[in-house]
Amino acid sequence: MSTYQTEEEQVEAIKKWWKENGKSVVGGIALGLAVVGGGKGWLEYQRIQAENASANFENFSQAALVGNLETAVQRGEALIREYKGSTYALFTALELARLQYQAGDKDKAKARLQWVLDNSSRDAISQLAKIRMARLLLDMKNFDAAAELAANPADDAYLGEFLSIQGDVKLARGDREAARTAFAQALEKGVSNPTLISMKLTELGG
Repeated sequence: MSTYQTEEEQVEAIKKWWKENGKSVVGGIALGLAVVGGGKGWLEYQRIQAENASANFENFSQAALVGNLETAVQRGEALIREYKGSTYALFTALELARLQYQAGDKDKAKARLQWVLDNSSRDAISQLAKIRMARLLLDMKNFDAAAELAANPADDAYLGEFLSIQGDVKLARGDREAARTAFAQALEKGVSNPTLISMKLTELGG
């Protein structure tokens, strides 16, 4: 089982986050303008911060893309320190978790995901981190913790993903009937990798 089955999860998280929060972001900018009376200094600071964070994230992404783990970690950790409260920092931590998992360091990957869970105020990103954490815990054979994370999804948009994890936990514990039910429900609700879930169902006779 791959803990990070497809990068579609991250793309979908961005889309869902903007769909859920785009209006509030725009509203917050408008409120800020009203509060400061259109102050140019505040606006210039915000613009520079956003541009710097974006540039740093691009540099980090380039290192990650070419597989330069050492450079990616250095740039990623610097970005997280400098722009801790930004969405860029959250997605950087998610990507670092993926890279370090692929490098075989599951403990560091777990720590990155926990940082996202501890620092994210964005529900869509928190749910994505919870999904990845649950899969990682399952991969580490910590079935109880994985089951606990997957038990009560807060967002229906991710219900299928959580159901698929519940199915994996039940299958790992030898409950094939319950696993088959969970996988079928996951497909019904929608998952990022329906082919994989369908294969698991077929193997279980579903």
